[in-house]
Amino acid sequence: MGKKQEEQAALPLPRHLGIIMDGNGRWAKKRGLPRSAGHKAGANNFRAITRYCSSIGIEFLTVYAFSTENWKRPADEVGALMKLFKQYLEEALRDFMEENIRVRFLGDLSAFTPDLQELIARVERESAPKTGMVLNIAMNYGGRAEIVHAVRGLAEEISAGRLSPAEIGEAEIASRLYTAGQPDPDLIIRPSGEHRVSNFLLWQSAYAEYVVMDILWPDFKPADLDRALRDYSNRNRRFGGV
Repeated sequence: MGKKQEEQAALPLPRHLGIIMDGNGRWAKKRGLPRSAGHKAGANNFRAITRYCSSIGIEFLTVYAFSTENWKRPADEVGALMKLFKQYLEEALRDFMEENIRVRFLGDLSAFTPDLQELIARVERESAPKTGMVLNIAMNYGGRAEIVHAVRGLAEEISAGRLSPAEIGEAEIASRLYTAGQPDPDLIIRPSGEHRVSNFLLWQSAYAEYVVMDILWPDFKPADLDRALRDYSNRNRRFGGV
């Protein structure tokens, strides 16, 4: 670990960090490039930031890669995103496995093509023995859809007689979310300057700290992450108390 990583690790780091990777399209537009070029630049930056988070000791990293609403974008843009996802997964199987990072995917993965689903399953399976940072990639993910998924699971158990409504509490719902077994996010960073949660980890972020930064995602560097983490380290988290 280098001096910079040692200094960063000395701060009270969030166990679970969420990042809304926003601004790829605007980054491309500012440069007169197609939106697909922005997504490619954003994907390259995702790799760099993921490795940096792992190096400084973040335990869980959840990145918002593709929402349930993103299917509404132009077909050529969605197609370019799917191509990038496939390239990342192939790279993960080829190169990324050298990293001590366990990869998981959050969302309704049934909407993706069979070959993409196969790659997703392989990356999860082959990275499962890793003992380092857990990387959650939210794909075809929406916070409301996640809660609906959890509630449907509870309803099925009630219908089958395995659970009564009186037994349902926060823990029962949390155990059926895509992040079951993981701590809730402590900090969520949103580059791009937008002040919206955008349907990201709605249940889990009830007491998360937010840092909004006026930097488009492809330009978001480790130094910007360091700045957000320093901001977080100065917060007084009361969780509704005094």
